[in-house]
Amino acid sequence: MATIDTTSLTIAQAREHLIRGDFSSVELTEACRAVIEKKNPSINAYLEVFDDVLEKAKEADKQFKKGGEHPTLLGIPLAIKDNILIEGNIASCASKMLEHYRATYSATAIQKLKKAGALFLGRTNMDEFAMGASTEHSAYGVTKNPLDETRVPGGSSGGSAAAVAMGSALGALGSDTAGSIRQPASFCGLVGMKPTYGAVSRSGLIAMASSFDQIGPFAKTVSDSELLFHVIAGKDSLDSTSIEVKGQRSDVKGRTIGVPRAFLESVPGGIDADVYKNFNDALEALRGAGYTLHDIDIPHLVDVLPIYYIIMPAEVSSNLARFDGVRYGLHKEGASLLDDYELSRSEGFGPETKRRILVGTYVLSSGYYDAYYGKAIALKNVIRREVDAVFKKVSAIALPTAPTPAFKLGEKSDPVAMYLSDVFTAFANVAGIPAMSVPSGAVERDGVSLPVGFQVMAPHFHDDHLFAIGRDIESVCGK
Repeated sequence: MATIDTTSLTIAQAREHLIRGDFSSVELTEACRAVIEKKNPSINAYLEVFDDVLEKAKEADKQFKKGGEHPTLLGIPLAIKDNILIEGNIASCASKMLEHYRATYSATAIQKLKKAGALFLGRTNMDEFAMGASTEHSAYGVTKNPLDETRVPGGSSGGSAAAVAMGSALGALGSDTAGSIRQPASFCGLVGMKPTYGAVSRSGLIAMASSFDQIGPFAKTVSDSELLFHVIAGKDSLDSTSIEVKGQRSDVKGRTIGVPRAFLESVPGGIDADVYKNFNDALEALRGAGYTLHDIDIPHLVDVLPIYYIIMPAEVSSNLARFDGVRYGLHKEGASLLDDYELSRSEGFGPETKRRILVGTYVLSSGYYDAYYGKAIALKNVIRREVDAVFKKVSAIALPTAPTPAFKLGEKSDPVAMYLSDVFTAFANVAGIPAMSVPSGAVERDGVSLPVGFQVMAPHFHDDHLFAIGRDIESVCGK
């Protein structure tokens, strides 16, 4: 049997080993579970490890023994974020509000992974209802970065990122609302992708901000990310916003990358000098590989964070109104119906979730709707037009994934400081375009080498541009 090093093993490599019979799916799954048993008590990447995964692995091995063609992900163990429904399993969104909720159906992305033969190791920790950038806002404890346990793994999909980074899964699903896949990928040294809005069905994804949320993959390599994306992508009758993207493959015409340099030089909150140097070094390496670089101007790019932090809480307020202790979620008995409602929501939701609900309710109120929400929606549409104009000149846009490497646990107790972690990633969600973070090197903090990510964005429906460019980034940055 081949040695199973789950820390470095990719999905593509594992598939080859499984087909050749170098090791079985059961042995691969047991290797992942051994890592979970050893590391999860400290890292807290998983909220639950599923009991049936070894039985599913045995079924996969039986299919391999029959020979012939096999599903794309047969026998490959993955981790799933706790806001993506798997029928019969708890999906709590890392909240006390849904602590005992069991899914009555599976998300479309999960159904597609099952059809492709994937195995589900367990559900991963996250910021409550996906509200956070550090996975410190979970009702079930913080998740730590496997590369430095004094630091965060990023958020809100930090559990999924940590699960792959610590070698307990070969890939994972997360959700990205303003960078919640890409930023943790950057902090944990992984590839993280946010597809074009609508490229992956949101059916079965518990909503945070419906106009921004997207399911996407974590992986060790761009090729693994591409594999996972093409399994889960496609139009779904259960999601009216979904679109068909398969068959949209095309070469990256011109190999031209636009860099919003003026924005980078004046970014709110600033960018660490060594992170900025890493970004520029990666750009120069791409230039040496044949890419043309152009400074571009997106006039309202500076307004992205204010736009996002108006629209997102408004949608949060609307989406979470259903959790009233009567129809959905935690129920606490009070002296009256109003008491039931107040007790259930006050005990069921954590501080960050309450903060965003309150802000969202405020901006949707009759006295402030036009002043805040209406203007934010109008500016969102302006940004989309500006982005479309830019993509007539360049084939991709580049930004750092995050302004810093992974920060210390508890370092960003100020909510505004935490929100600034999204300064480079929220843009793709507001514009609805696909984006990917690819490891581009490392910087040092307190004697520890910490990864940083290079973010590339492509036009609507051209998600495959990301894979072509991403492989070049891996090549020139020594991945």
